[in-house]
Amino acid sequence: MFVVTLLFSFLTFGAHVSVEKETTDAVPVNYLQIAEELLKAANEQNEDVHFLKQSLARADMDILDQQLGTDNQKKAFWINVYNAFILDILRQNPGKYNNRSPFFNEKQINIAGTLLSFADIEHGILRRSKNQYSLGYFNKWRVSTFEKKMRVDKVDYRIHFALNCGAASCPPVYIYQWTTLDDTLEQVTSSYLRKTCRYDKEKQTAHITPIFSWFRKDFGGMKGVKKLLLNHQIIPDTRVKLKVTEYDWTLDVHNFGHENK
Repeated sequence: MFVVTLLFSFLTFGAHVSVEKETTDAVPVNYLQIAEELLKAANEQNEDVHFLKQSLARADMDILDQQLGTDNQKKAFWINVYNAFILDILRQNPGKYNNRSPFFNEKQINIAGTLLSFADIEHGILRRSKNQYSLGYFNKWRVSTFEKKMRVDKVDYRIHFALNCGAASCPPVYIYQWTTLDDTLEQVTSSYLRKTCRYDKEKQTAHITPIFSWFRKDFGGMKGVKKLLLNHQIIPDTRVKLKVTEYDWTLDVHNFGHENK
């Protein structure tokens, strides 16, 4: 298992492990890989989860910052972390989902000694410090040093088709690798749009996921939504009307993709 390999590397290269941080003298821990392995372990519900979570909690901030040097590295890492903690926490404590707003805003994810909420990761890091209630049109007033260091340089609307918040209407969970991230995000975006959006030719109306409404500025407003639907061949032209459908908030923490994209 991955944990055995990681432990062996610690012994081989003389790792310095403390409560606050975790590094090796010769070979730094690959935190991108740990996030991938954590997501896999959370889905399989195996004993590696605790150790991998501790590895991320003890992460050396300087090394993490170096390893997340590009937006694709940041997106892959934080999407995997977000989805892993959703699976792990809600499978163990499904009752937390009964009060979704407090759940998503609770500081319960420890990365490099900093406690984060799911909202911090989604709106602060992956959406570059957006106010979560502003449809994407306004930024937050106060931003932590950690968030400034970790957040992406440019908002990528495709993250909304990769993050899984535990609801039945959420996109399936996949393990994301930064080296193939763009191709994978294109695939999952196309797949999710085909599944959730429907064009009614008779009424000249496209029935769309509420995600487009909640984060409309991320997509360039409703004009941008229409352009995206047109590019993915959901609608024939941009003159169609848009109608937002209902989102199914039924808890579903077993929506893991059958194979990694």
